[in-house]
Amino acid sequence: MKKGPVPDPDGPRNRGKGKGFYMISAVAETYGIHPQTLRLYEREGLLCPSRTEGNTRLYAEEDLRQLETILNLTRDLGVNLAGVEIILNMRQKMEKMQREIGEFIDYVQREMSKQEDGWKDRVEHALVRLPPKDLVKKDP
Repeated sequence: MKKGPVPDPDGPRNRGKGKGFYMISAVAETYGIHPQTLRLYEREGLLCPSRTEGNTRLYAEEDLRQLETILNLTRDLGVNLAGVEIILNMRQKMEKMQREIGEFIDYVQREMSKQEDGWKDRVEHALVRLPPKDLVKKDP
């Protein structure tokens, strides 16, 4: 894959701050897809690559992970683009809910620890146990 650091002029349309970026031709070649496919994914709102001052698309590692998810859904599972959009939106909502639940559990534990000692023993021996914090599998 053609990779090289691209200067980040710190404009509002750029992200990644010093990380390497990939141009559309390198991404298309690496994943065996046509550049128009990447443009379509962007038009459909499935990918949001950053842009240079000259308006060239730059794909960060986060964009490549998103692309791999899209390709897995379309190629391997036969999901159409409307379905991909729904799945990605649901995944995003689930991750947000997971963060909120984790924050709530942390808050409750902090409040309980303020009130009295020995709360951890009661929580561990409770009839209803707390679920693990990672309810949604995250990509590596």
